[in-house]
Amino acid sequence: MQNTSRRTFGRHLGAAMLTLALPLCATTALAQGYPSKPIRLVVPFPPGGPTDTAARIIGQKLSDSLKQPVVVDNRPGASGTIGAETVAKSEPDGYTLLVLATPTLIAPHMIARKGYDLFKDFAPIGAAYDLPIVMVVNPQKLPDVTNLQQYIAKAKARPGEMNYTSAGNGSFGHLSTELLKNLGKFDVQHVPYKGSAPAMSDLLAGQVPMMFSDMIAALPHIKAGKLRPIAVGSAKRVSFTPDVPTVAEQGFPGFEAVAWGGLLAPAGTPKDVIARLTTELKTALADPVVQEKMLGAGTVAAYMGPEQLAARMRADDKKWGKVIQDNGIKGD
Repeated sequence: MQNTSRRTFGRHLGAAMLTLALPLCATTALAQGYPSKPIRLVVPFPPGGPTDTAARIIGQKLSDSLKQPVVVDNRPGASGTIGAETVAKSEPDGYTLLVLATPTLIAPHMIARKGYDLFKDFAPIGAAYDLPIVMVVNPQKLPDVTNLQQYIAKAKARPGEMNYTSAGNGSFGHLSTELLKNLGKFDVQHVPYKGSAPAMSDLLAGQVPMMFSDMIAALPHIKAGKLRPIAVGSAKRVSFTPDVPTVAEQGFPGFEAVAWGGLLAPAGTPKDVIARLTTELKTALADPVVQEKMLGAGTVAAYMGPEQLAARMRADDKKWGKVIQDNGIKGD
């Protein structure tokens, strides 16, 4: 009787162990065979913008190294939340990834519609690039403003009368200017547009005198002398405009406003797959050709590992969430 019981127990134990092992074996097999089909890179913004351009440069390099097509899928709308929700609800197998950009990180503070949680529904792969921003003025409208302190002095002399533009309510340029206003204790009025192109157009036409712009949009006009850069938001000066001092250098130590982008996968994606993608991303961004292409597009290759990216996400979520709350900012 005892032998029979032991045999029965042994069969049950073996079956239980097999049941537990099957998912692990499936996950390991998936990771070892990854990738075996095209990878979809969801860009939650329209084609042609900085996030899309950087994604295509990185995607091509990943395609070469992974030996599978990496297809960019633009899913614009609601500051990137539509594309993010698409990825959050995708199969966690490493074949659908999100290009997270700063606007999508901060959007949940302003948009009620949230079908996901960036910190619970995604697994960080790595940061990919920085997008420097620059404070520019129209030299025809502000001929005597050549630095940040001169701009602030003029704004304080005419409180509430001067204005500035941005790509829209809750855009990164909007938030960066509001943060600077809070620190500098000056008041200029926000004139939002539906996108950076019309905002830049009216800045060039002199309808508004100042804008915190991404470098991609501003650099051609800076080179043409149509806009004057007076400060960059980065902690350090940038190679695009090496003679332009940072906001921090001009009286605001610790000020930093840099948009950035990185790759996320749906939560539950096998760790081995995440590790493979992280390694490939790091290698891609170390390639001088990739770095040169990204500089040409106005972005800076800037790799961070998953842990660093997660920390950056939390720090920026807290930082810009406070700016949004303190200034009562609502998204478009």
